Amino acid sequence: MKKKLSAKKRKWIERTVANDRSYKVFLYNRFFTFLGAVLLQLAAFGFLTFLFVYNSRYAFVVQIVVFGLQVLFLLYILNRYPRPSAKMGWILLIVMLPFFGVPWYFLNGMVQPTRKMRKKLHKAVAENQEKIEAFYGKAELPQPQNRADALTRYLAEQADYPVFYDGEIKYYKAGEEMFPDMLEALKKAEKFILLEYFIIAHGKMWSEIRTILLEKAALGVQVRIIYDDFGCMTTLPPRYEKYLELLSENIKCMTFNDVIPIFALRMNNRDHRKILVIDGKTAFTGGANIADEYIAEKRRFGYWKDTGIRVQGDAVSSFTSMFMDMWNAFSKEKEDVTQYLLPREGKRTSDATTLRIQPYENSPLDEPNTAETVYADMINRAQKYVWIFTPYLVLDEYMRETLCAAAMRGVDVRIVTPAIPDKKIVYRLTRANYGVLMRAGVKIYEYTPGFIHAKNMLCDGESAVVGTINLDYRSLYHHFENAVYFSGAEAVKDVERDCEEVFAVSRLCTEKDTRHSLIGKLVDSILRVFETLL
Repeated sequence: MKKKLSAKKRKWIERTVANDRSYKVFLYNRFFTFLGAVLLQLAAFGFLTFLFVYNSRYAFVVQIVVFGLQVLFLLYILNRYPRPSAKMGWILLIVMLPFFGVPWYFLNGMVQPTRKMRKKLHKAVAENQEKIEAFYGKAELPQPQNRADALTRYLAEQADYPVFYDGEIKYYKAGEEMFPDMLEALKKAEKFILLEYFIIAHGKMWSEIRTILLEKAALGVQVRIIYDDFGCMTTLPPRYEKYLELLSENIKCMTFNDVIPIFALRMNNRDHRKILVIDGKTAFTGGANIADEYIAEKRRFGYWKDTGIRVQGDAVSSFTSMFMDMWNAFSKEKEDVTQYLLPREGKRTSDATTLRIQPYENSPLDEPNTAETVYADMINRAQKYVWIFTPYLVLDEYMRETLCAAAMRGVDVRIVTPAIPDKKIVYRLTRANYGVLMRAGVKIYEYTPGFIHAKNMLCDGESAVVGTINLDYRSLYHHFENAVYFSGAEAVKDVERDCEEVFAVSRLCTEKDTRHSLIGKLVDSILRVFETLL
């Protein structure tokens, strides 16, 4: 149970945040303290392993036990994972390095959240869903009228997020274009503001948002904030949520999955979502976190390209539901979701080309995986083209084959990745996927102005997805994510125009980009074997 923040601690946080230099020094110290504790555990584990396995009278017995565990884990993995690429990395790691591979599988291979986390989530989702159905009535499943509707029905059945045929959706091709509209919407808040982000960082963006939040809270607007503790480990002081709550009785804040300096399975699941809801009337989402690089106020890795969308109308209720699922699962102060819902006014027309807006989430609890199914369906049913923005291209066998199959049947498949990476190893692994994709006809572009952080997919100029979901294994399987699937809107054309502009300033990769020395090819081969482990 968290202790109350003392006046001394509160003043220290205020002073630290105000002083940019000491603030950064403290955050780096926090990160390196965490890293040092983890490395110390690894060293201790290695030392104990040496003592018991190689320098112990019981070494033979220990090795027999380890062999038995190897067999059990290998049998489990062979039956647990349906795809060869997901199996192979773990099998090799456990066979070659059993004392490292088995614990690492517990930490990184068990995609599902811990039993405690899973129980809390299931309970919150079930309770909220019951209240939402009582408030709105049970949503009717959409009857497919065109290609887009087949996917909307799947999302309605599997993710329990309805499709909406009214409202407005606006696409932003840059974070600095979306930010003024976010501020304007916040200034108009009258009842509540829900804010959920992976990263909140000290700077202009957060300063302006926080100022409005405090002004609105002083007027009685209820403010609820969720941020991921790992995502903010190098950007916010510990217990910053308590500091925010002390600023107003109308502000409640929760950190998701607090960082602890020990290996734990639950640390693998992060809240990577980006959601801002105002009064149940307006919602924003996309790739942009609350940090200055996302609005071009800070240069990191060249120009930071991101995208986002604003949703208005009945579909906002789905964002409210997502937020309240997370809040009621992990916050000590539960909320009645119906207090944040508005009556629905929209009515479906009989026009088959009518607007469709469908916000949805992706969770480690999903079986089958919702986000991957959406992406794969759009790629598989594409007749003309599929254009994709993703900062990371870390694919398992299924998604790689899906992209290749689409290209080989004549679909114009284009993927835009960064030319300037933020993570060197992931960038190397991203490029390791180029060869097999390009040989199948997939066109790979690298965004030369800098780092593209956007997560978009556009299909045939008819439908699109914009959200927080990267085309990588970790984002698809380990993290909590969200996105919006939409069609029949002008916003789809805006996504298309943005794609064309990005292609114009990006470099089309060629076979030369896949050529490496013998050592380079060996490194890429190893990385691709273990890509689903990262």
